[in-house]
Amino acid sequence: MKITGVELRRVELPLVSPFRTSFAVEHSRNALLVRVVTPGAEGWGECVSIDEPVYSSEYTDGAIDVLRRFLIPAVTNGDDVTAVAVAPRLAHIKGHRMAKAALEAAVLDAELRSAGMSLASRLGGTATSVPVGVSVGIKDDIGALLDEVSGYLESGYGRIKLKIQPGWDVEPVAAVRDRWGPRLPLQVDANTAYTPADLRHLTRLDEYDLLLIEQPFDEEDIASHARLRQISTTPVCLDESILSAAGAADAITRGAVDIVNIKPGRVGGYLEAARIHDVCAAHGIPVWCGGMLETGIGRAANLALASLPGFTLPGDISSSARYFHTDITEPFVAQDGRMTVPTGPGIGVTPLTDALAALTTWSEWITGP
Repeated sequence: MKITGVELRRVELPLVSPFRTSFAVEHSRNALLVRVVTPGAEGWGECVSIDEPVYSSEYTDGAIDVLRRFLIPAVTNGDDVTAVAVAPRLAHIKGHRMAKAALEAAVLDAELRSAGMSLASRLGGTATSVPVGVSVGIKDDIGALLDEVSGYLESGYGRIKLKIQPGWDVEPVAAVRDRWGPRLPLQVDANTAYTPADLRHLTRLDEYDLLLIEQPFDEEDIASHARLRQISTTPVCLDESILSAAGAADAITRGAVDIVNIKPGRVGGYLEAARIHDVCAAHGIPVWCGGMLETGIGRAANLALASLPGFTLPGDISSSARYFHTDITEPFVAQDGRMTVPTGPGIGVTPLTDALAALTTWSEWITGP
């Protein structure tokens, strides 16, 4: 497949309400989209980086720079390229997995559209719909938290994830459990907010029968996650620590993980995400698909990934309306806690022309050789 050009485009989607985690408060989703144009079709990918390097070392201005100067030339120069060949062509560039994932996704989308194959089929997906949950950010008070959780449950979400940090952990979990009881599937996500000194404190969450605690410690601190598994009854889920299939295998071997959250952007793309799924399945480790406030472009691709058989836990792939007043694609809607997997060629969706134009804040066209 010959790439004739690549477009980088930034879009800004205001959030319905601010989304607060242990590392930032987001008021809008400033997404970077990658459009790959070939003689047969064009494909779309979404870079999940955010504006500042606080979730990971990547940030959107840096992603634009590395795409423009290094990654795009590596795939547009020379012979035709396939999606499988993208990662090897980019291997000499260290890191920048989110930028690489967006470019690979766009190439993969174009390739599959030309072939008339869906992304779910290409990855090995089997489900036609997948269970989805909702992520609830840190609130100013317990009352606001309970009101928001109540609204999501009334909307049909079957699983609730609470963002936590030191000072906002046991109390909000206890309040939600007290209100809705032990039958509500409930999990927490710390986004690396704790240190080894908090190990004993985190065991206080055991009495609330959580599905899991996600990434309490620094991404490089595998030992503390392994130690928490030894002293706690709450399953430990790794997110930021898992950057590749090899990394997943290492964490499993070291006894540091019960469950893995797979975010395609974090691991370098959907092909590597599928490999992580395969490694975890071989070791009996459940996986689920995380979210990064994606637009409909990333949301569609995440649904395709979540259709693989090892994704047995609800993913963070909420309805478009959970985050945005207006999406750049037709909105995704969860019904009875499930969402339909797109079946059209590629990711199965394309941006709406008017919405894309209205929400675009910058674009650049890079011509192939």
